[in-house]
Amino acid sequence: MKNLLLLVLVLFTYSASAQSFDEVKITKNWKSKIEDIAPAKARIKAPKRKLLVFSQHTGFYHWTIPHNDEMLKILAQKTGAFDVFIGHDIESFSASNLKKYDAVVFNNCNPAGPDRDLFTQLIKNNSSLSEDEVKALANEYEKGFMNYIKSGGGLMIMHGALTVQNNSEEFSKLTGGSFDYHPKQQEIHLIEVDKAHPMVQAFNGNGFTHVDEPYFFKNAYWDYNFRPLLYAEVDKIEGQRKEFNSDIVYLAWIKKYGKGRVFYSSPSHNAQSFEQPELLQFFLDGIQYVTGDLKCDDSPIGKP
Repeated sequence: MKNLLLLVLVLFTYSASAQSFDEVKITKNWKSKIEDIAPAKARIKAPKRKLLVFSQHTGFYHWTIPHNDEMLKILAQKTGAFDVFIGHDIESFSASNLKKYDAVVFNNCNPAGPDRDLFTQLIKNNSSLSEDEVKALANEYEKGFMNYIKSGGGLMIMHGALTVQNNSEEFSKLTGGSFDYHPKQQEIHLIEVDKAHPMVQAFNGNGFTHVDEPYFFKNAYWDYNFRPLLYAEVDKIEGQRKEFNSDIVYLAWIKKYGKGRVFYSSPSHNAQSFEQPELLQFFLDGIQYVTGDLKCDDSPIGKP
């Protein structure tokens, strides 16, 4: 009995330390709260842009998907800087559709593991094509999307959506890295790499503290073919499952891909993070970067 009680106590303690949040209901009050703290205008005056926000998962479901949709709509409506169009099917990535938009937002559109191939899974779930036909068509969509970015389109990647084509080396080069794993949710303090960089002005030199899943990365991440924006100190992250070959892990970055631009933000798994206005401003600045309106240093730091 004593051993059983001890086990229950240990499990309770671990559960409490994980600090995971309950799902937030999208209510009129919640939307009003986000609208109140959202930026009133974009930093850069520019023509109104068009964003395709792709919000369909085929794997792990992040409960913040609809919250991200609503948050982006609020930013669009309040600032007038862009319009939001939500996509859920593979035809969103057709060349004729992509050319309508200045940028695409991957909103936690996680594919299922271990393949983690969103294009293949979207096609397979809605067609009777053979495996070979599905794969050939998925390759066309992947190459077509990469060409869209390379030709000048923008891509904003939110949190888990880094997994979209997680096992594709070429796609990893586009995004700046691939997802490896994450420990338990915990409080994380993110630090600006360069406090003077235009993309981190939202944080006023104070960094950003919130509860999140600390992500670790693989594949093209180790090329450092991006300009990092925020990092966390690895020795302060609890629950690591393997050695990480650096004292810091970058959790947000920007990069060029051909003529196009990519912005990745690991924050956040939780909609509670949106209640800090700094993060909303960071997202808005990232949108203006991927649409080509916010000009800044996006040169890669490269391997040390």
